[in-house]
Amino acid sequence: MVLLPPWAASPAAAGTVRHTRVVSANPVNNTPHVLDGIVNAIALVGRTVVVGGSFSQVRNAGSRTTVERSNIFAYDLVTGRILAGFAPILDGQVRALADGPGGTVYAGGEFTETTATQAENLPGVGPAASGADTNGLVRLRLSDGAPMTDFGAQTYGGGVTALARSGSRLYVGGDFIGISGTGRTALARLDAVSGVVDAGFAVRLGDPRGRRVKIASMALSGDRLVVAGDFTTMNGLSRPQLGLVDVAARPAKVANWRTSTYAARCKAVFPSYVRGVDFAPDGSYFAIVTTGGPQGPDKPCDSTARFETRPRSSLENVRPTWMNLTGGDSLYAVAVTGAAVYVGGHQRWLNNPLGHDSAGPGAVPRPGISAIDPRTGKALSWNPTRERGIGVKAFLAHHGGLLVGSDTTRLGHEYHARVGMFPLP
Repeated sequence: MVLLPPWAASPAAAGTVRHTRVVSANPVNNTPHVLDGIVNAIALVGRTVVVGGSFSQVRNAGSRTTVERSNIFAYDLVTGRILAGFAPILDGQVRALADGPGGTVYAGGEFTETTATQAENLPGVGPAASGADTNGLVRLRLSDGAPMTDFGAQTYGGGVTALARSGSRLYVGGDFIGISGTGRTALARLDAVSGVVDAGFAVRLGDPRGRRVKIASMALSGDRLVVAGDFTTMNGLSRPQLGLVDVAARPAKVANWRTSTYAARCKAVFPSYVRGVDFAPDGSYFAIVTTGGPQGPDKPCDSTARFETRPRSSLENVRPTWMNLTGGDSLYAVAVTGAAVYVGGHQRWLNNPLGHDSAGPGAVPRPGISAIDPRTGKALSWNPTRERGIGVKAFLAHHGGLLVGSDTTRLGHEYHARVGMFPLP
């Protein structure tokens, strides 16, 4: 008999989940290993964890048997065992995932075709199915990895980097210029079942700092969608790299919320430097992380910042409640649980505003993964460490802990190749 942890008795909800305490610094031992490449995204559907990125081989914990997987695989959250029946072949990198209705998952990225295959160790299974055109976006059935043919959304002119679903609506972000046969630049809302573009959502992003408009990350809470990326205007309004959308309005509209914080310039090689963003469980605030290079304490480069979603003041320019700088190392991913703001990248320190690729006064070592006090903005004592590499690209908080995806193999002083989980104590 398998004894399940207490949190497994109820559905392990995906997305923004409230924790009353910080997760353990000791990762669980049963997560599978991704043997090459990088993990960019994690989704949770019931108790099935779906992992996406750029990789070709995975392996169960404690096993020596290599399992072939093409940029996506799934495993059981409780047992950690890779699901044999879910083995779709995506011909390009997966950059975003979101849970779907009816035992499905959405995958977005840089692929153009999806083939539903069956694992070799399943008895009585015939040859692989023929490929389906799935430019940038696909909805997959978890039972067998097959694309849902009634979901007809495809992007053109670019791929998908961010996904968020609320009920019957799917929000899609990327660097595309059209989706489902409709012109949309980098941001769209679709019917979650059919993939048809919602005409009531036509927020226009414009005036990028780089070559084209692109969404880096987005998060959804209630009637607010926070969007971060390479743009400086939303519906013609000044919104440098960051803005909020009122998704309850009909039609959806840009919220009356603006910050000039990210109008600042970082290193020239980072014309746009915002990366991950996540709402607090109650939606009252969100946190955003950046890259950009060391530029001193007066700029938001290589930082984590907290912003109030509905500030009490009617000031035209919303300022961050706090900002924590790494002193020169990039942050890519963030998860807010109420107990902590978890951040990941290839950082060496936190609390380091005066650092310049060095530890300045007050800096604390937090290699690769860190936790910040949501109230004070200072580093918590939690310090499991992580082999730094490129960095953490994916977090997912759930009722049992925190899932982590990256490009390295050491997490919490243990071997956990590219996927790991810190449980709640």
